[in-house]
Amino acid sequence: MSLRLKIHLIVGSLVTLFVLAVIALQLQATRDSVREEVVAANRVASQLLNRTVWLQAAQGNAAMLSYLHGLGRVRANDIILFDGAGQQLYRSPPSPYKAGRDAPAWFASLIAPPHSEQSIAFPDGRLVIRADASRAAVDAWDQFIVLAASGLGLLVAVNLVVYWVVGRTVKPFGQIVEALGRIEAGQMDVKLPSLPGTEAAAIGGAFNRMVDGVAVRIEAERRAAQAERELSDRRDLARWIDRHLEQERKLIARELHDELGQSVTGMRSLALSVAQRVEARDPDAAKAARVIADESSRLYDAMHGLIPRLAPLVLDAFGLADALRDLAERTRVSQPQARIDLQLSLGDVQLGSEAALALYRAAQEGMTNALRHGQAQHLEVSLRADGGGAQLEVQDDGAGLAPDWKDKARQDGGHYGLRWLAERVEALGGRLAIANRAVRGTQLQVWLPFTTAEEGSS
Repeated sequence: MSLRLKIHLIVGSLVTLFVLAVIALQLQATRDSVREEVVAANRVASQLLNRTVWLQAAQGNAAMLSYLHGLGRVRANDIILFDGAGQQLYRSPPSPYKAGRDAPAWFASLIAPPHSEQSIAFPDGRLVIRADASRAAVDAWDQFIVLAASGLGLLVAVNLVVYWVVGRTVKPFGQIVEALGRIEAGQMDVKLPSLPGTEAAAIGGAFNRMVDGVAVRIEAERRAAQAERELSDRRDLARWIDRHLEQERKLIARELHDELGQSVTGMRSLALSVAQRVEARDPDAAKAARVIADESSRLYDAMHGLIPRLAPLVLDAFGLADALRDLAERTRVSQPQARIDLQLSLGDVQLGSEAALALYRAAQEGMTNALRHGQAQHLEVSLRADGGGAQLEVQDDGAGLAPDWKDKARQDGGHYGLRWLAERVEALGGRLAIANRAVRGTQLQVWLPFTTAEEGSS
């Protein structure tokens, strides 16, 4: 049921009740008036006849009949004369007022007074005076017809006016419903014009503000989804680049170890052999050969120091724990002034290759930064299982980070190692945190989650 029809029915019902109430009040007033008039007329007629009937009765029924014929009809009363035997001798003529017309029986009974009858007995008979409300009922009926017709006309007129006014009033709400339907269909650029009426204008304004808010929210969600897709693409690209970089590093490290390492070893062996052979005949040539052998030895040591930085071959061969022990030992050898404490408590969890490599690179980056930039003297490296993942911590007692190191990193593009490490950790669903310690130094924390593919017994 539409709002217009509901309002129309409510107003129509109220007007109908009002008209019915007015008619009911009018009927009650008419009923009271008719009853008062008829009863009063009956009493007056009874008192009048009671004084005169005895004079006529003394002369006999003939004189009484003559008197009654001359009297005729008394308003709102029927006069009936009976003789001593109860035979009707006379009845007053019918009223000429609206002759031939009578009100409906139900209406007459509704407004007629209770049966009122006065009787005057004399020696030769009895005179009966009965109240007759038929003419008053006809008058009341005519008035009722006029009132009912007026009420019906008023009801129809009011309903037509209400229907038209309500139609104009609720017309803006139809526009609002149509706009809501278009939004439901996916058209989000719907705007309502300025609507007439205080309430409709307020709803229209709120609707337009809602549409603007929804449009802004949808645009923000679209941009967020696009940014999420771009971030996902960047993460995928970063992981792809990282994997290929690691593959190239491993290839270069193996080439250095297998090819160049053997070549340098061969050069050293040849140089030592030449020095031994020509030492007696040409001491200068033997000395030059030994210089070549020494340089080859230093080149071999430098190459072996470079290989773990390119690709930790021991990580693939022996696992993360041994790779971290090897890293700590090589760092102790290259930095004898620094003390390195290593704690490994990963339990029986075997990490996947990518997670293990990320944690190894995190330890390598943290130790390198602490020794190179922070001039640290004491490093603590720990790896443990923590909350469904593996957590690596590198703490040092170095100079720490500058308060504005993040801003400088964004402006100057520095700290490439940390940036690449952060992207690698995020790509694996982990967390990276680096901050100054409370007393002195820096603390680097990396947490990577375990996955089904990474869990297993060592």
